[in-house]
Parts: sequence; C-alpha cells; structure tokens
Amino acid sequence: MPPDLCSDTRLQVLLAHPDGWGEAARTALLEHAAGRLLALTRKMFRSYPDLRRWEETDDVFQAAMLRLHRALEDVRPESARHFLNLAAVQVRRTLLDMAKHHRAADGAGANHHTDGQPADDEGGALAGARAAEPADLDEWAAFHAAVDRLPADEREVVHLLWYDGLTQDEAATLIGVSVRTVKRHWHAARIRLHEALADG
Repeated sequence: MPPDLCSDTRLQVLLAHPDGWGEAARTALLEHAAGRLLALTRKMFRSYPDLRRWEETDDVFQAAMLRLHRALEDVRPESARHFLNLAAVQVRRTLLDMAKHHRAADGAGANHHTDGQPADDEGGALAGARAAEPADLDEWAAFHAAVDRLPADEREVVHLLWYDGLTQDEAATLIGVSVRTVKRHWHAARIRLHEALADG
C-alpha cells in the first residue's frame, strides 16, 4: 500500500526543502511520492475504459509525472493538500489529452466503441447516478472536463475522495474543515456532475 501522503512527515520536509526549490528538491519529492502517485494514476486510468486498449498505466504515469515536474518548476506546493491537488490535475490533463488523441479523426479510437464500465470504489463520484454514468471515452473525457469546472471547494473534495482515494475523515483533516462540510461539498459536486452528464 503506498504511503498516505496526507500524514507523511517526510513529504512535508521535502516540500519545505531548506536548500531551496531546485531540480534536486523537485526530483526528491517526486521520487518519494512515486508510489502514491502511481496508485492515483492507476485509479484515474480505470475511469477511461476503452483508453486502456491503446495505453498502459506506466505510459500515463510517466507522461503525467513529466507534466507534474514541469508544473513544479513554476509552483512550489505549500502543503500535502496543495501537492495532491496539483498531481491530480496533471494526471487528469494527461488522460484528457490521450483521450482527445485517440478520438481524433485519425486516432485509433475514432471508430471504436465499448460499453465497459469504470470501477466505482466506495461511492465514486457518480454513485447514485448510474443512469447517467459515462459509457465510453468521449463521455468520460466530458466528465473529467466537468470536474475542472466545479467550484473550487467541490473540485478539491472530488480530487481527494475520488481521485486520491482518501476517506471523508482524511479529507476533512487535510483541508482543515469538518466532515460535515466535506459531505456537503461531495454531495453538491455529485449533483453537478450528474447534471453535466445528463445535459451533455
């Protein structure tokens, strides 16, 4: 099981690297968090059922880590919370780019369809909204794009609960709010995502 980055004291030390935020500090951070970030990538990749026909988890992971490394050149995360959000964004954008590539007119998936369903771990973002759950790559790409459009508080809760796999208690501790607040944001986000899929 990858380490829990939310309570990882080593991660906090690396984020506050005393020698500045150079290449060595960024590399050390990514190496330390690699196990957790691979688990995050694997979980997010499962929600693209037919993309797996053309891409491997390791390919997605490597591409996402390159994006994250570049992002860390411009942004120094101030906390584990910030780092997890930044990582989730980079993995999701990598998957969206791959989906667009394979669904382009000359892409491998342009004329392909599958009814494969994604994993739904402990009430995933679409729990209770099965009728509108995405069934193919286009719809999943639209779903993840809709996550980007959520209000900031709701988007962060989706990142932590669905993408990062935290419990509601863990997310509340990380954000510094009550579990009740996390539940409220989670519920609101699920409604918005359901509506986005139904209207799409």
